[in-house]
Amino acid sequence: MKIGNNPDTANLLSQAAARQQAKAAAPAPAAEAAAQGASRAAAGVPVTLSPAARGVDASRSTADFDAGKVKAVKAAIDSGTFKVNAEVVADKLLANAEETLSRSRG
Repeated sequence: MKIGNNPDTANLLSQAAARQQAKAAAPAPAAEAAAQGASRAAAGVPVTLSPAARGVDASRSTADFDAGKVKAVKAAIDSGTFKVNAEVVADKLLANAEETLSRSRG
């Protein structure tokens, strides 16, 4: 008998995985109650934004989002032709880490 070819073990593993998925998919009762309470509490409550928050919202522009590019990337992913340039991803990841570290240092 080969290791890993035991049908009983495979069946038990798949059943355990199914139970974990079901448990993860079902919302916790406390979390569900909190979400319902928050939505009820938020209804009708006036909200005012600080000038800083308004400035952040105003600084966002639609130029940051290119719907055509998103559509092209989605089409490439759907057709299986999308290629990830690992070097570019690594460079941007390092640049982001460097920026984050420089901010935290002062």
